[in-house]
Amino acid sequence: MDVEVAIKTRRAKRALSTKEIPIEYLNKMVEAMRLSPSCNNKQPWRVVAVRTPEKLEALKQALSKGNVWAKRAPMILAICSKPDDDCMLSDNRNYFLFGCGMSVGLMMLQATELGIIAHPIAGYDPLKAKEVLGIPPEYTVITLVICGYLNGDLSMLSEKQIAQEQERPARKPVGENFFLDGWGQPLA
Repeated sequence: MDVEVAIKTRRAKRALSTKEIPIEYLNKMVEAMRLSPSCNNKQPWRVVAVRTPEKLEALKQALSKGNVWAKRAPMILAICSKPDDDCMLSDNRNYFLFGCGMSVGLMMLQATELGIIAHPIAGYDPLKAKEVLGIPPEYTVITLVICGYLNGDLSMLSEKQIAQEQERPARKPVGENFFLDGWGQPLA
């Protein structure tokens, strides 16, 4: 798949199938993360791939009510890191978050090419997720990425989520997010 096509095709859909994702596909997704750029090649991301029914069920107990749709997912990736896994910047920016975000972005494009929905979420209890997965306390669970194949079953979705499934979300025009030479004139 062409990168532009993957970017335009990628969607954070919720109507997922319970069909298992082959380990080869997981390996390709993780490889995309491994090849992601990072400060001094520190690769700050740590990924816990949750695939077994017992661990999935335990982790799904950490999901918020708005993410009940994710309970159908056959795989969840927990993306974790800590500040000293990455470059330490003089102004105390948490650069490890940026590095992890880039790696997830590339992984999502790889997943799209493989026909997999990779939907990052923030709606979960991070302390419960850490406990279930045995993640050390000094680590931050940055996101859970809900992974699965699209099946179109809308039964676990709210009315708002059903509407979101059926529409392509509007994006801001280029001029609203991008500025030429600082915060002056918007890029047209």
